[in-house]
Amino acid sequence: MRELWKLNTYIARYPLLLFGGMVFILFTNVFAVYAPSLIGEGVNAMKAVDEAFLAPLREGQSEATVFQDAVPPPFPRTLQYLREALDAGGNWVTAFRDRQDALDWMKRLALWQAGLFLLAYLFKGIFLFFTRQTIIVMSRRIEFDLKGTIFDQYQRLDATFYKEHDTGDLMNRISEDVSKVRMYLGPAIMYTLNLIMLIVLVVSVMVYIDWQLTLYALLPLPLMSVGIYFVSSRINRQSEAVQRLQSRLSTFVQQHIAGIRVLKSFQRETDAASRFSNEADAYKSSALDLVKTEALFMPIIVLLVGLSTILTIYVGGQRVIAGELEIGHIFQFVFYVNLLTWPFASVGWVTSLVQKAEASMKRINDFMEAEPTIQSETGAVEEGQLESLAFEKVSFTYPETGITALQDVSFTVRPGQVVAITGRTASGKSTIAQLAMRIFDPSSGRVTVNGKALTAWDLDAFRQLTGYVPQDVFLFSDTIASNIAFGMKAGEAPAEQVEAAAKEAHVAHNIEGFEQGYETLLGERGVNLSGGQKQRISIARAFIRRPQLLILDDCLSAVDTETEEIILKSIRDRGNEAAVLLISHRISSIRGADHVVVLDEGRVVESGTPAELAQSDGLYARMVEQQTEQVN
Repeated sequence: MRELWKLNTYIARYPLLLFGGMVFILFTNVFAVYAPSLIGEGVNAMKAVDEAFLAPLREGQSEATVFQDAVPPPFPRTLQYLREALDAGGNWVTAFRDRQDALDWMKRLALWQAGLFLLAYLFKGIFLFFTRQTIIVMSRRIEFDLKGTIFDQYQRLDATFYKEHDTGDLMNRISEDVSKVRMYLGPAIMYTLNLIMLIVLVVSVMVYIDWQLTLYALLPLPLMSVGIYFVSSRINRQSEAVQRLQSRLSTFVQQHIAGIRVLKSFQRETDAASRFSNEADAYKSSALDLVKTEALFMPIIVLLVGLSTILTIYVGGQRVIAGELEIGHIFQFVFYVNLLTWPFASVGWVTSLVQKAEASMKRINDFMEAEPTIQSETGAVEEGQLESLAFEKVSFTYPETGITALQDVSFTVRPGQVVAITGRTASGKSTIAQLAMRIFDPSSGRVTVNGKALTAWDLDAFRQLTGYVPQDVFLFSDTIASNIAFGMKAGEAPAEQVEAAAKEAHVAHNIEGFEQGYETLLGERGVNLSGGQKQRISIARAFIRRPQLLILDDCLSAVDTETEEIILKSIRDRGNEAAVLLISHRISSIRGADHVVVLDEGRVVESGTPAELAQSDGLYARMVEQQTEQVN
């Protein structure tokens, strides 16, 4: 349970619920243990009354001694009263005139005992209800806290982590893994506390009655512990395997749902179904192995509890015959042994829950202990106006592939400037955008803001100055207005600002054409919009922030030339108040830039104004020529 110990900090947040649950469990078990004692002592009392009063009447005697009122006082002195009364003598003694009087008295005694028995179980039920309202509520609150902590970690980790882990596996940790941990925090803790308290109370009463019979009754229980130990170890190993396979299955399904249009376009449904079947079969096989192991618990427990019952009746019977024990105590012991049946049966289930929770918590802890490679340094710059963004001999190699994307790249962009980055496919253009946003850090060289290394800036403070439109546009399943205002705090983006940003991005007329306008609810990733509409809404999302640094990563690839020109005019107007880093492979998008940096295989091969580069006999001029021919 090494991994589960780390949940103690969450449990410590709710001490009253935990303490209250323990108190209610104690009272639940006090009444559970009291009820069988009524049965045992009641049998003893009936036997004593029979021997003292009914037996003489059966033998023909006219009278028998009995105490006068025949109505015992309220518990807990009932049984003591009966014993004193049956000793006869003094004011307690009178004469039964016939057998019916004795039977009537015994009937009243039985009703009194039955009433106390029902009352004990009524109180047991009430305290059991309150137990669930404390322990289970605590587990649900911790589940809420744990999911919130995991979600915060999702947002804290950087792009490198997400490149190394599948989305389905990460989703499984906040759903299935947390659910299994909650089962430990709720039912497992509750039943464990219940078992401990019940054993203490039951064994104490049993030892008080007859310690020798107690030893025989509890003799099989150590064997149960040994069996549970070996079976639970196997469950732990199998639970980890099941969780891994479930993550693989979740990842497979998530990927195929996300790529359903590609799947159908290439008619790969049959192949996908076959591969899903293989993944599901592997998960099913592992899960069935786990179920088979778990199925060993109940037979083991029932067998050993049955053995305890047999030993209790046999040994107890011998001691009754020898006059060392009363027959009612055998009834009481049988009740107690069976009272332990479900708690001990739950040991198997609880052990299974704990082992599953241990495996799940290990996965959660591995995730929670992961540290982002991109972090703010101690004493980082937390505020300031953007004066310049500069790349100084920046090189970058992707660690997961070893591909060198940039080599010795240098340029500077200042407020009021539009600096364009262009080049062929895979020349490193998008890598520059990600380094400028500090999604990655350079392998060598440095990116500076106002002359200070970007690593010296507080990450949140720096990104507050920026507006970023990535190449891969992502829209949330929310309204169009909410998607445009996504980068603003709640209440900071009134409808007028949203509409103004949409007009600047030349998408307002499209939005107003929808029946619900800005309140139109988008499908997953904006599936009910065209590629150009999604790009322009993403641009509007950046515009509404009024950023000091605007980074546009090939965000006009899906729009026509007329729309492109309108948006570029808005971008150039932005350039009067912000530094604009415009990345595009389309010459038409960058011809209005103040400065152009041309990349080829990660190196700067040319730089200058668009007019200067078009006149030179370099890569930029060839790109102009090729794209002009394509248009013609």
